[in-house]
Amino acid sequence: MTELDTLFDKKCDCPICGNHFTSKKIRSRFIKLVHTDTDLCPAYSPPENNPLLYHILVCPECGFSFSDDFSPYFPPGTKEEIQEKVCSGWTPHSFSDKRTIADAINTYKLAVYCALLKKEKHIILAGMYLRIAWLFRSLKDMEQEQRFMRLAIHEYEEAYSTQDYQGTQVSEIRVLYLLAELSYRTGSKKDAGKYFSKVIEGQRRTTETKMVEMAKERWQTIRQDINK
Repeated sequence: MTELDTLFDKKCDCPICGNHFTSKKIRSRFIKLVHTDTDLCPAYSPPENNPLLYHILVCPECGFSFSDDFSPYFPPGTKEEIQEKVCSGWTPHSFSDKRTIADAINTYKLAVYCALLKKEKHIILAGMYLRIAWLFRSLKDMEQEQRFMRLAIHEYEEAYSTQDYQGTQVSEIRVLYLLAELSYRTGSKKDAGKYFSKVIEGQRRTTETKMVEMAKERWQTIRQDINK
């Protein structure tokens, strides 16, 4: 009997150049979550079976990089700008094989640039910045982890103020929780307290009771830290 490979090829179509390509994904049976950090960063065993490594799709022909979270809609003029600023200077290169953490970080950075040109939602940018921070954490690169957490905070703040998370899988409570936790991790304890309080205040109008309980526990810990 043939042993099943951990990775399989997902068929993809590039929305910019129409190229058909494949991108690796991890079979669900091989994904084993062993721990989740307080900022929701998942840890998997073994580490190379981390689905975050394969979240971004990169067209090998034109370089357009995206995820399934991207909107299929392109505002007027954005395709042309992507073709000018990404595709015209792209040297055909494939990320369609097994990826290292460094490979994955490069795919996210490409996707962030494409998302900015495409005018994607703030909540989409925030999620990508946060995943990049997590990947740098796995490399124990605290400086870059902090840098991308701050970028994520900015986009989550924009997402919260514009409510552009509506219609996505990310709820208001989750946005507030992440703003609180990331603020604390980047040294902004006052902002952390403000956002944790908002999560707790909203407990009666959310079904995400686990998120509220996590916020209560974290706020208790943070208040003890501040009092010290």
